[in-house]
Amino acid sequence: MADSQTYNTTTAPLDQNQKSNKFGHLGIWGFVFKLAEVFLSFFAFVLEEVVPTCNACSLLYFFEFVSCTAFLFTLLLLILLASSLHKKVGISCWDRLDFIYTILITVLFLLASVLFLSDNSGSDIEKAAGGFGLCSSVVFSMNAIYLFVAKRNTIIGKTNDKPTNQQQQQQQPENPEAVKLTNGPEV
Repeated sequence: MADSQTYNTTTAPLDQNQKSNKFGHLGIWGFVFKLAEVFLSFFAFVLEEVVPTCNACSLLYFFEFVSCTAFLFTLLLLILLASSLHKKVGISCWDRLDFIYTILITVLFLLASVLFLSDNSGSDIEKAAGGFGLCSSVVFSMNAIYLFVAKRNTIIGKTNDKPTNQQQQQQQPENPEAVKLTNGPEV
């Protein structure tokens, strides 16, 4: 039988940041925001697609582009950041990328929705699509505020460069084969 004391001294407890999170890199609130953004932008896109005629088609096409882009890229971010797939991509600043993307889509969605609502034929479908666009803009802006408040240090680039005592213990030499093992005083 193995002595439990042997395992206690060699096994380090999980750090709070290392514990598994069923929402991946997003956390629960980030997951809720991304999920709401995906559904609202999808509804805006679908409603825009069923508009039978248009007065100012260029505004309709701009709204279509923004709503489709928001839906697809937000869905991609949701899949990547809610799973462990984000670790396999060569990007290390996910918080900053998510924040900049969210700000950009907020501005574009708000602009597209306002322009589309200002000049259309007045059908209920167009009003509903523009309404979902405005709702999406609100959710995207709430997510941007949440990201800035919750992850300000990683977005701005301020990190604690001093390693903790546990991190220092876990660091291994560059060439482990070159480390001399000793079993007591050298002779």
